[in-house]
Amino acid sequence: MIKAILLDIDGTLTNDEKKITPRTAEALKVAQASGIKLVLASGRADVGLHAFADVLDMKENGGVFVAFNGAKSLNYETGEIYFEQAMTVGQGKRVLEHMKNFEVASCIDYGPYMLTNNAYFTIERDGAPYLIVEYEAHNNSFLVREEADLAAKVDWGINKILNAGQPEYLQEHWQEMLAPFEGELNAMFTAPFYYEFTPLGVDKSRALRETFAALGIDQSEIIAFGDAQNDRTMLEWAGIGVAMGNAVDEVKAVADIVTLSNNEDGIAVTLEEVLPELYA
Repeated sequence: MIKAILLDIDGTLTNDEKKITPRTAEALKVAQASGIKLVLASGRADVGLHAFADVLDMKENGGVFVAFNGAKSLNYETGEIYFEQAMTVGQGKRVLEHMKNFEVASCIDYGPYMLTNNAYFTIERDGAPYLIVEYEAHNNSFLVREEADLAAKVDWGINKILNAGQPEYLQEHWQEMLAPFEGELNAMFTAPFYYEFTPLGVDKSRALRETFAALGIDQSEIIAFGDAQNDRTMLEWAGIGVAMGNAVDEVKAVADIVTLSNNEDGIAVTLEEVLPELYA
């Protein structure tokens, strides 16, 4: 029996236009109306999940956020925090100091702001210049605030440090970025142009274990949808792991089901097949 639906955002819940399609939204609302809990699990900050959750009426139904790739989880309706683990101040400072050696824009959340060392950092996408920091801030509903020295600014525990860069450059240098922190912090690609650091031992599945223990839902009662490297542990952990048709190969390899892409209502199609009694 399915009691919860886990949903990655980009490339999964949303199509390539960053929108939840009407068919997918309706399928999820039907599931939620039957008592199934909706959980958004993303690399985004929790404030960056509000707009998607509101489309699905999650606030009125006690929907759950797993943010920062699993560094924080909370109930959207009540604000109750189920799990949170941040880097130490010293770790955050060291990462930000180290990243000064690379051609990247480092970004961290700070209340309503996204702090960055370069608000106008530009990469090339589809043959045209792209303001990647502006894109990330907009997606997470942050105001952008530029700080010349992020490492000197930080005096709090950081949930996540996002580093934006040209995909080819990140592929060439990610091992150098990681080297001083290997075995101390998590680091991963969450998009070809993002390389992120989070606390060691934190991933979506860790936060989900803590969260669903509090909710009294067993992992066998959960279906999870994802597409990217940072979704792999979530799909492996859930009772049913579903990879989108546009997922990377390593995610498809561990999935129980490979559905249609995020542009083809893959979530709705799978829910209609797995829970036919709800969509008759």
